[in-house]
Amino acid sequence: LRDNRIELVRASWHELSISVSDVSLSDEGQYTCSLFTMPVKTSKAFLTVLGVPEKPQITGFTSPVMEGERMQLTCKTSGSKPAADIRWFKNDKEVKDVKYSKEEDTVRKTFTVSSTLDFLADRSDDGAVVSCRVDHESLNSTPQIAMQVLEIHYTPLVKIISSNSWPEEGQSIILTCESKGKPVPEPVLWTKDGGELPDPERMVVNGRVLSISFLNKTDNGTYRCEAKNPIGRNSTEYVLIVHDVFNTLLSTTVIPSLTTATVTTNVALKASTSTSATATSIRDPNALAGQTGPDHALIGGIVAVVVFVTLCSIILLGRYLARHKGTYLTNEAKGAEDAPDADTAIINAEGSQVNAEEKKEYFI
Repeated sequence: LRDNRIELVRASWHELSISVSDVSLSDEGQYTCSLFTMPVKTSKAFLTVLGVPEKPQITGFTSPVMEGERMQLTCKTSGSKPAADIRWFKNDKEVKDVKYSKEEDTVRKTFTVSSTLDFLADRSDDGAVVSCRVDHESLNSTPQIAMQVLEIHYTPLVKIISSNSWPEEGQSIILTCESKGKPVPEPVLWTKDGGELPDPERMVVNGRVLSISFLNKTDNGTYRCEAKNPIGRNSTEYVLIVHDVFNTLLSTTVIPSLTTATVTTNVALKASTSTSATATSIRDPNALAGQTGPDHALIGGIVAVVVFVTLCSIILLGRYLARHKGTYLTNEAKGAEDAPDADTAIINAEGSQVNAEEKKEYFI
Protein backbone atom coordinates (compact mmCIF):
# COMPACT_ATOMS: atom_id res chain seq x y z
CA LEU A 1 0.00 0.00 0.00
CA ARG A 2 1.51 3.24 -1.07
CA ASP A 3 -0.53 5.86 0.65
CA ASN A 4 0.67 8.36 3.16
CA ARG A 5 -2.50 7.89 5.14
CA ILE A 6 -1.66 4.25 5.76
CA GLU A 7 0.94 3.43 8.38
CA LEU A 8 2.42 0.16 9.61
CA VAL A 9 1.71 -0.10 13.29
CA ARG A 10 3.13 -3.49 14.22
CA ALA A 11 4.98 -6.24 12.35
CA SER A 12 6.04 -9.62 13.69
CA TRP A 13 5.96 -13.23 12.77
CA HIS A 14 2.58 -13.48 14.41
CA GLU A 15 0.90 -10.08 13.76
CA LEU A 16 0.81 -7.31 11.17
CA SER A 17 -1.20 -4.13 11.93
CA ILE A 18 -1.81 -0.97 9.89
CA SER A 19 -3.76 2.26 10.51
CA VAL A 20 -5.61 4.44 8.00
CA SER A 21 -6.13 8.14 8.77
CA ASP A 22 -8.65 10.52 7.28
CA VAL A 23 -10.83 7.70 6.05
CA SER A 24 -12.90 8.36 2.96
CA LEU A 25 -15.44 6.38 1.01
CA SER A 26 -12.72 5.40 -1.43
CA ASP A 27 -11.00 3.44 1.32
CA GLU A 28 -13.82 0.94 1.34
CA GLY A 29 -12.89 -2.45 -0.06
CA GLN A 30 -11.13 -5.72 0.60
CA TYR A 31 -7.73 -5.73 2.30
CA THR A 32 -5.34 -8.74 2.15
CA CYS A 33 -2.56 -9.58 4.57
CA SER A 34 0.18 -12.02 3.36
CA LEU A 35 2.79 -13.78 5.45
CA PHE A 36 5.69 -14.96 3.28
CA THR A 37 6.48 -18.29 4.70
CA MET A 38 6.73 -21.67 3.16
CA PRO A 39 4.03 -21.94 2.12
CA VAL A 40 2.73 -18.30 1.97
CA LYS A 41 -0.13 -17.56 4.31
CA THR A 42 -2.78 -14.93 3.55
CA SER A 43 -5.82 -13.41 5.33
CA LYS A 44 -8.48 -11.07 3.92
CA ALA A 45 -10.75 -8.46 5.48
CA PHE A 46 -13.43 -6.20 3.98
CA LEU A 47 -13.55 -2.58 5.15
CA THR A 48 -16.93 -0.86 5.08
CA VAL A 49 -16.93 2.93 5.25
CA LEU A 50 -20.08 4.71 6.45
CA GLY A 51 -21.14 7.93 4.76
CA VAL A 52 -21.97 10.53 7.40
CA PRO A 53 -25.09 12.52 6.42
CA GLU A 54 -24.74 16.24 6.07
CA LYS A 55 -26.65 18.65 8.34
CA PRO A 56 -30.26 18.72 7.20
CA GLN A 57 -31.91 21.83 5.79
CA ILE A 58 -35.60 22.81 5.75
CA THR A 59 -36.90 24.49 2.61
CA GLY A 60 -40.32 25.80 1.60
CA PHE A 61 -40.70 27.85 4.76
CA THR A 62 -42.19 31.34 4.53
CA SER A 63 -42.99 33.71 7.35
CA PRO A 64 -45.57 34.77 8.18
CA VAL A 65 -48.20 32.35 6.94
CA MET A 66 -51.92 33.18 6.83
CA GLU A 67 -54.30 30.89 8.66
CA GLY A 68 -55.80 28.32 6.29
CA GLU A 69 -52.90 28.37 3.83
CA ARG A 70 -51.20 25.12 2.89
CA MET A 71 -47.59 24.66 3.98
CA GLN A 72 -45.09 22.23 2.43
CA LEU A 73 -41.83 21.90 4.30
CA THR A 74 -39.04 19.74 2.87
CA CYS A 75 -36.13 18.39 4.89
CA LYS A 76 -33.10 17.22 2.89
CA THR A 77 -29.74 15.64 3.71
CA SER A 78 -26.98 14.25 1.48
CA GLY A 79 -23.90 12.03 1.75
CA SER A 80 -25.33 9.26 3.87
CA LYS A 81 -24.29 5.67 3.38
CA PRO A 82 -26.45 3.73 3.86
CA ALA A 83 -29.48 5.98 3.41
CA ALA A 84 -30.34 8.04 6.49
CA ASP A 85 -33.75 8.16 8.15
CA ILE A 86 -35.65 11.45 8.49
CA ARG A 87 -38.36 12.13 11.11
CA TRP A 88 -40.57 15.18 11.65
CA PHE A 89 -41.63 16.67 15.00
CA LYS A 90 -43.97 19.49 15.98
CA ASN A 91 -43.37 20.69 19.54
CA ASP A 92 -41.60 17.40 20.34
CA LYS A 93 -44.56 15.38 19.04
CA GLU A 94 -43.73 13.18 16.06
CA VAL A 95 -45.70 13.72 12.86
CA LYS A 96 -46.28 10.47 11.01
CA ASP A 97 -48.05 11.55 7.82
CA VAL A 98 -45.03 12.57 5.69
CA LYS A 99 -43.56 11.72 2.29
CA TYR A 100 -40.12 10.08 2.09
CA SER A 101 -37.77 9.69 -0.89
CA LYS A 102 -34.08 8.87 -1.54
CA GLU A 103 -31.65 9.12 -4.47
CA GLU A 104 -28.37 7.25 -4.86
CA ASP A 105 -25.17 8.82 -6.15
CA THR A 106 -23.69 6.05 -8.26
CA VAL A 107 -20.25 7.64 -8.32
CA ARG A 108 -19.81 8.23 -4.62
CA LYS A 109 -22.26 5.46 -3.71
CA THR A 110 -24.01 7.72 -1.21
CA PHE A 111 -27.64 8.70 -0.81
CA THR A 112 -29.56 11.96 -0.79
CA VAL A 113 -32.66 11.65 1.38
CA SER A 114 -35.61 14.06 1.56
CA SER A 115 -38.92 14.16 3.43
CA THR A 116 -41.92 16.51 2.95
CA LEU A 117 -44.36 17.66 5.60
CA ASP A 118 -47.69 18.93 4.19
CA PHE A 119 -50.36 20.61 6.39
CA LEU A 120 -52.82 23.51 6.64
CA ALA A 121 -51.73 26.42 8.79
CA ASP A 122 -53.85 26.86 11.90
CA ARG A 123 -53.79 29.50 14.65
CA SER A 124 -52.87 26.79 17.12
CA ASP A 125 -49.61 26.32 15.17
CA ASP A 126 -48.49 29.90 15.82
CA GLY A 127 -45.20 29.74 17.70
CA ALA A 128 -44.89 25.98 17.24
CA VAL A 129 -41.41 24.56 16.68
CA VAL A 130 -41.15 22.26 13.66
CA SER A 131 -38.02 20.11 13.62
CA CYS A 132 -36.50 17.68 11.14
CA ARG A 133 -34.29 14.99 12.69
CA VAL A 134 -31.82 12.81 10.79
CA ASP A 135 -30.94 9.44 12.31
CA HIS A 136 -27.97 7.40 11.06
CA GLU A 137 -25.72 4.72 12.50
CA SER A 138 -22.68 6.89 11.89
CA LEU A 139 -23.94 9.60 14.25
CA ASN A 140 -23.46 7.51 17.40
CA SER A 141 -26.98 8.17 18.75
CA THR A 142 -26.57 11.93 18.31
CA PRO A 143 -28.98 12.89 15.54
CA GLN A 144 -28.67 15.99 13.43
CA ILE A 145 -31.60 18.39 13.74
CA ALA A 146 -32.91 21.39 11.79
CA MET A 147 -35.68 23.58 13.30
CA GLN A 148 -38.10 26.30 12.24
CA VAL A 149 -40.53 28.35 14.34
CA LEU A 150 -43.92 28.85 12.69
CA GLU A 151 -45.53 32.28 12.57
CA ILE A 152 -49.24 32.15 11.71
CA HIS A 153 -51.33 35.28 11.19
CA TYR A 154 -55.06 35.00 11.92
CA THR A 155 -58.19 37.07 12.55
CA PRO A 156 -59.00 38.10 16.14
CA LEU A 157 -60.78 35.75 18.52
CA VAL A 158 -63.16 37.80 20.72
CA LYS A 159 -64.77 36.99 24.09
CA ILE A 160 -66.72 39.16 26.58
CA ILE A 161 -66.31 38.59 30.33
CA SER A 162 -68.82 40.11 32.77
CA SER A 163 -67.99 41.13 36.34
CA ASN A 164 -71.58 40.62 37.53
CA SER A 165 -73.58 37.48 36.77
CA TRP A 166 -76.85 38.92 38.24
CA PRO A 167 -76.90 42.70 37.70
CA GLU A 168 -79.59 44.63 39.59
CA GLU A 169 -80.86 48.17 39.37
CA GLY A 170 -78.50 50.68 40.96
CA GLN A 171 -75.46 48.39 40.71
CA SER A 172 -72.47 48.64 38.37
CA ILE A 173 -71.13 46.18 35.81
CA ILE A 174 -67.81 45.86 34.00
CA LEU A 175 -67.63 44.13 30.61
CA THR A 176 -64.14 43.11 29.46
CA CYS A 177 -63.57 42.34 25.79
CA GLU A 178 -60.74 39.84 25.39
CA SER A 179 -59.37 39.72 21.84
CA LYS A 180 -56.52 37.58 20.62
CA GLY A 181 -55.13 37.75 17.12
CA LYS A 182 -51.96 38.12 15.11
CA PRO A 183 -51.05 40.84 14.43
CA VAL A 184 -52.37 42.19 17.74
CA PRO A 185 -55.89 43.59 17.21
CA GLU A 186 -56.52 47.31 17.26
CA PRO A 187 -58.56 48.89 20.10
CA VAL A 188 -62.00 47.31 20.23
CA LEU A 189 -65.29 49.01 19.32
CA TRP A 190 -68.27 48.84 21.71
CA THR A 191 -71.88 49.25 20.46
CA LYS A 192 -75.37 48.72 21.92
CA ASP A 193 -78.24 47.32 19.85
CA GLY A 194 -76.37 48.13 16.65
CA GLY A 195 -75.71 51.79 17.52
CA GLU A 196 -73.49 53.95 19.67
CA LEU A 197 -73.56 53.78 23.45
CA PRO A 198 -76.59 55.90 24.46
CA ASP A 199 -75.29 57.31 27.76
CA PRO A 200 -71.57 58.16 27.62
CA GLU A 201 -71.69 59.63 31.13
CA ARG A 202 -72.57 56.28 32.71
CA MET A 203 -71.10 54.04 30.00
CA VAL A 204 -67.34 54.60 30.03
CA VAL A 205 -64.97 52.78 27.63
CA ASN A 206 -61.37 52.40 28.73
CA GLY A 207 -59.42 50.38 26.18
CA ARG A 208 -61.08 46.98 26.07
CA VAL A 209 -63.22 47.59 29.19
CA LEU A 210 -66.79 48.93 29.25
CA SER A 211 -68.01 50.15 32.65
CA ILE A 212 -71.70 50.91 33.27
CA SER A 213 -72.69 52.56 36.56
CA PHE A 214 -76.12 52.98 38.21
CA LEU A 215 -77.83 50.31 36.14
CA ASN A 216 -81.50 50.71 35.21
CA LYS A 217 -84.00 49.04 32.89
CA THR A 218 -83.02 51.25 29.95
CA ASP A 219 -79.61 49.58 29.95
CA ASN A 220 -81.16 46.26 28.86
CA GLY A 221 -80.00 45.24 25.41
CA THR A 222 -77.32 43.57 23.31
CA TYR A 223 -73.77 44.87 23.66
CA ARG A 224 -71.32 44.05 20.88
CA CYS A 225 -67.53 44.09 21.03
CA GLU A 226 -65.70 44.16 17.68
CA ALA A 227 -61.96 43.70 17.14
CA LYS A 228 -59.98 43.83 13.90
CA ASN A 229 -56.46 43.51 12.57
CA PRO A 230 -54.95 43.56 9.05
CA ILE A 231 -56.12 39.98 8.49
CA GLY A 232 -59.80 40.57 9.27
CA ARG A 233 -62.34 41.38 11.97
CA ASN A 234 -64.48 39.47 14.42
CA SER A 235 -67.08 40.30 17.08
CA THR A 236 -69.12 38.80 19.89
CA GLU A 237 -72.24 39.85 21.81
CA TYR A 238 -73.41 40.04 25.41
CA VAL A 239 -77.10 40.36 26.36
CA LEU A 240 -77.53 42.51 29.46
CA ILE A 241 -80.68 42.04 31.59
CA VAL A 242 -81.02 44.34 34.59
CA HIS A 243 -83.06 42.72 37.36
CA ASP A 244 -85.23 44.32 40.03
CA VAL A 245 -83.65 44.92 43.41
CA PHE A 246 -84.22 41.87 45.57
CA ASN A 247 -85.64 42.71 49.04
CA THR A 248 -85.28 40.05 51.72
CA LEU A 249 -87.67 41.77 54.23
CA LEU A 250 -91.15 40.25 54.57
CA SER A 251 -94.19 42.46 54.04
CA THR A 252 -96.08 43.77 57.09
CA THR A 253 -99.39 43.88 55.19
CA VAL A 254 -101.15 40.53 54.91
CA ILE A 255 -103.59 40.10 52.03
CA PRO A 256 -106.43 37.66 52.77
CA SER A 257 -106.08 34.49 50.79
CA LEU A 258 -109.85 34.28 50.19
CA THR A 259 -112.16 37.25 49.60
CA THR A 260 -115.86 36.68 48.84
CA ALA A 261 -118.64 39.18 48.08
CA THR A 262 -122.27 37.95 47.89
CA VAL A 263 -125.41 39.86 46.91
CA THR A 264 -128.82 38.08 47.18
CA THR A 265 -132.26 39.39 46.20
CA ASN A 266 -135.52 37.50 46.77
CA VAL A 267 -138.87 38.50 45.22
CA ALA A 268 -141.99 36.56 46.28
CA LEU A 269 -145.06 36.47 44.04
CA LYS A 270 -147.31 33.43 43.93
CA ALA A 271 -144.33 31.22 43.74
CA SER A 272 -141.07 32.18 45.44
CA THR A 273 -138.43 33.23 42.92
CA SER A 274 -134.80 33.85 43.96
CA THR A 275 -131.97 35.47 42.07
CA SER A 276 -128.50 35.18 43.51
CA ALA A 277 -125.25 36.64 42.29
CA THR A 278 -121.99 35.62 43.88
CA ALA A 279 -118.53 36.94 43.07
CA THR A 280 -115.59 35.15 44.53
CA SER A 281 -111.96 36.06 44.21
CA ILE A 282 -109.57 33.37 45.34
CA ARG A 283 -105.90 34.07 45.67
CA ASP A 284 -103.24 31.42 45.63
CA PRO A 285 -101.78 31.35 49.13
CA ASN A 286 -98.44 30.36 47.69
CA ALA A 287 -98.25 33.69 45.85
CA LEU A 288 -97.61 35.53 49.11
CA ALA A 289 -94.29 33.80 49.56
CA GLY A 290 -92.56 35.90 46.92
CA GLN A 291 -94.20 39.29 47.75
CA THR A 292 -92.06 42.01 49.21
CA GLY A 293 -94.92 44.49 49.94
CA PRO A 294 -98.71 44.99 49.70
CA ASP A 295 -100.06 44.21 46.25
CA HIS A 296 -102.21 47.28 45.63
CA ALA A 297 -103.19 46.10 42.17
CA LEU A 298 -104.70 42.90 43.62
CA ILE A 299 -106.62 44.76 46.34
CA GLY A 300 -107.99 47.24 43.80
CA GLY A 301 -109.06 44.37 41.55
CA ILE A 302 -110.98 42.69 44.37
CA VAL A 303 -112.78 45.91 45.30
CA ALA A 304 -113.68 46.52 41.65
CA VAL A 305 -115.18 43.01 41.35
CA VAL A 306 -117.32 43.54 44.50
CA VAL A 307 -118.63 46.91 43.25
CA PHE A 308 -119.35 45.50 39.80
CA VAL A 309 -121.31 42.53 41.18
CA THR A 310 -123.33 44.82 43.49
CA LEU A 311 -124.28 47.17 40.64
CA CYS A 312 -125.27 44.28 38.40
CA SER A 313 -127.52 42.84 41.14
CA ILE A 314 -129.25 46.18 41.69
CA ILE A 315 -129.86 46.59 37.96
CA LEU A 316 -131.29 43.07 37.66
CA LEU A 317 -133.57 43.65 40.65
CA GLY A 318 -134.89 46.89 39.17
CA ARG A 319 -135.61 45.29 35.81
CA TYR A 320 -137.41 42.38 37.51
CA LEU A 321 -139.70 44.63 39.55
CA ALA A 322 -140.48 46.79 36.52
CA ARG A 323 -141.61 43.76 34.50
CA HIS A 324 -144.06 42.52 37.23
CA LYS A 325 -146.16 45.63 37.65
CA GLY A 326 -150.00 44.95 37.43
CA THR A 327 -153.35 45.30 39.09
CA TYR A 328 -154.09 42.98 42.01
CA LEU A 329 -157.51 43.51 43.55
CA THR A 330 -159.15 41.48 46.34
CA ASN A 331 -162.77 40.50 46.25
CA GLU A 332 -163.53 43.13 48.83
CA ALA A 333 -161.89 45.79 46.74
CA LYS A 334 -163.78 44.76 43.63
CA GLY A 335 -167.19 44.93 45.36
CA ALA A 336 -166.43 48.12 47.21
CA GLU A 337 -166.22 50.16 44.03
CA ASP A 338 -170.03 50.64 43.86
CA ALA A 339 -171.22 49.32 47.26
CA PRO A 340 -172.10 51.62 50.13
CA ASP A 341 -170.86 49.18 52.79
CA ALA A 342 -168.81 46.03 53.24
CA ASP A 343 -171.76 43.59 53.26
CA THR A 344 -173.05 44.91 49.99
CA ALA A 345 -169.56 44.74 48.55
CA ILE A 346 -169.24 41.04 49.42
CA ILE A 347 -172.65 40.27 47.88
CA ASN A 348 -171.81 42.23 44.76
CA ALA A 349 -168.42 40.55 44.49
CA GLU A 350 -169.87 37.02 44.72
CA GLY A 351 -172.73 37.49 42.26
CA SER A 352 -171.62 40.16 39.93
CA GLN A 353 -170.14 39.30 36.56
CA VAL A 354 -169.79 42.86 35.38
CA ASN A 355 -166.20 43.22 36.46
CA ALA A 356 -165.16 39.70 35.50
CA GLU A 357 -162.32 41.09 33.49
CA GLU A 358 -160.82 42.53 36.72
CA LYS A 359 -160.24 39.03 38.09
CA LYS A 360 -157.66 38.17 35.50
CA GLU A 361 -154.10 38.09 36.64
CA TYR A 362 -151.22 38.68 34.29
CA PHE A 363 -147.88 37.04 34.74
CA ILE A 364 -145.07 38.14 32.60
